[in-house]
Amino acid sequence: MIRLSRLCDYGVAMLTHLAGREGRQASASEIAEATGVPPATAAKILKALVRAGILASCRGVQGGYGLARPAERITVAEIVEALDGPIALTACIDESGGDCGIEALCPARANWQRVNEAIRRALMEITLADMAGTIPAAFLEPGERVAAAAR
Repeated sequence: MIRLSRLCDYGVAMLTHLAGREGRQASASEIAEATGVPPATAAKILKALVRAGILASCRGVQGGYGLARPAERITVAEIVEALDGPIALTACIDESGGDCGIEALCPARANWQRVNEAIRRALMEITLADMAGTIPAAFLEPGERVAAAAR
């Protein structure tokens, strides 16, 4: 089974929340509460996303976290790589060097590379804006619900 980590899943949820607030900052506690992510986990994810250049943080009374660039310019592949590391289905195509004993003789390696590239390409084509465009109304703040209903 191919599965993203829970941190990555939470990170996407947190980023879609922030995408709906583009141009505004939110504190770690606000983000955690709005998304249901435990506060300590949210803090860990936010730090990783800042390190990756996906989020920007600002200290102070009006500070918090916000997208470092428009949601249309952040891909799901970037998010996955920031939180889960390189996209690699098997050890032999992981850039860190595989630990497979038959890697040099494996006839499937080239095909795994093709599959991996197709998945990475698909994740590069989906943006945070695409993900945020389908946020259920229950997860929007009251003012955002009115704006979404008007669309």
